[in-house]
Amino acid sequence: MSQEFDYDLVIIGAGVGGHGAALHAVSCGLKTVIIEAADMGGTCVNRGCIPSKALLAAAGRVRELRDTHHLKAMGIQVSQVGFDRQAIAEHASNLVNKIQGDLTNSLKRLGVDVIRGWGKLAGPQKVTIATEAGEKTITGKDIMLSPGSQPFVPPGITVDDKTVFTSDKGVKLESLPEWVAIIGSGYIGLEFSDVYSALGCEITMIEALDQLLPGFDPDISKLAQRVLIAPRDIETKVGILAKKVTPGNPVRIELADSKTKEVVDVLEVDACLVATGRIPATQNLGLESAGVELDRRGFIPVDDRMAVLSSGEPVPHLWAIGDANGKMMLAHAASAQGIIAVENICGRQQVVDYRSIPAAVFTHPEISTVGMTEPAAKELGKTEGFEVAAVRTYFKGNSKALAEGEGEGMAKVVYRQDTGEVLGVHILGLHAADLIHEASAAIANRQSVHSLAHLVHTHPTLSEVLDEAYKRAIAV
Repeated sequence: MSQEFDYDLVIIGAGVGGHGAALHAVSCGLKTVIIEAADMGGTCVNRGCIPSKALLAAAGRVRELRDTHHLKAMGIQVSQVGFDRQAIAEHASNLVNKIQGDLTNSLKRLGVDVIRGWGKLAGPQKVTIATEAGEKTITGKDIMLSPGSQPFVPPGITVDDKTVFTSDKGVKLESLPEWVAIIGSGYIGLEFSDVYSALGCEITMIEALDQLLPGFDPDISKLAQRVLIAPRDIETKVGILAKKVTPGNPVRIELADSKTKEVVDVLEVDACLVATGRIPATQNLGLESAGVELDRRGFIPVDDRMAVLSSGEPVPHLWAIGDANGKMMLAHAASAQGIIAVENICGRQQVVDYRSIPAAVFTHPEISTVGMTEPAAKELGKTEGFEVAAVRTYFKGNSKALAEGEGEGMAKVVYRQDTGEVLGVHILGLHAADLIHEASAAIANRQSVHSLAHLVHTHPTLSEVLDEAYKRAIAV
């Protein structure tokens, strides 16, 4: 440790990214402090990944036990399936409390100092912290910003956290409205539609873009609509803007054509979930003291090493990770960035390989993806001069999936025709979120379908949907 500073590393924000960075910093011998003004664990632990997965797990059990046709096919009879909304909500909140406690204890156990208060830059290698006891200043050889993000609420939408709310409130499951509108069909909207529909709510999903599930590979988006939306009590409105949302009983939603912005209908529902994405929580961080300007979307500019940029040049000893830099707004991406930043602080040059970072939607069945969609890969191919191919395999041909009575699903592998290098893999089906990691490793190592096709997979397992895809690719 340098004797010139209070700490080797000062981290502002104790979400998953800041926590992962702190643990790695300690393992590298850095004296570390982490500053948090709100809940330890940030969005993921308190308002995102963790409580939502608890809700999805409980709602998924209800859906499965009420699917009498599925169970009867396996020789199982179940009657009078019920649930307790409050108990499901408590399952989620209890899990949050446990993981939040585990996270806090892990920091203390490893000797990371924790200061509760609002931290902000106060000049080079200096941070001020507004605490209940007053303001204090500390110095750090390096400073890492990990302030996270918050839900984005578009203009015209009024949130009262009772009848109109974001995912922050939704994960508390304080009610089950008979009819709920969900604005946005990305992963947040899709997961909540899974929970609400399983627990008996009627849903209207409103998407401003011209297709549902924007951002997913087109084949996966199409299949998801057939499997996750069409059979359920979900009405969809595509190319429609929720121009004005007024809380109340009922909630009043003015619907407009996304292109013309002219009101085309008025919807009255019991509740409205605003699932229109997230924006960085980058205000009041003292960035001006370091000469740093946010980009037009409010993100902190960084290079591939996670160093903060000012006028395109790295600011010495200043780093930013997670949702705040906008590179990839995923909890595990934030953690990876934190580790990479610490590696660079220690003089070991590292960059993040975003193409190999997977993502998942924990619906029933799940969706997972890593790398490039087929359209994105083809665009890259045009630029770099190579052709792209794709193969698809289906869960209905997989013995394990059929044994589970879960034959709905598909695995798609996108690859270069010349070298066979895997560029992207997309899966919809049972345990897709776990299956994707084999593909993630393949992309990280720039493997080709030619080598992957000769790997041996356990039979019968769901992993064989990828095995079959690799083999099909080399047979094309």
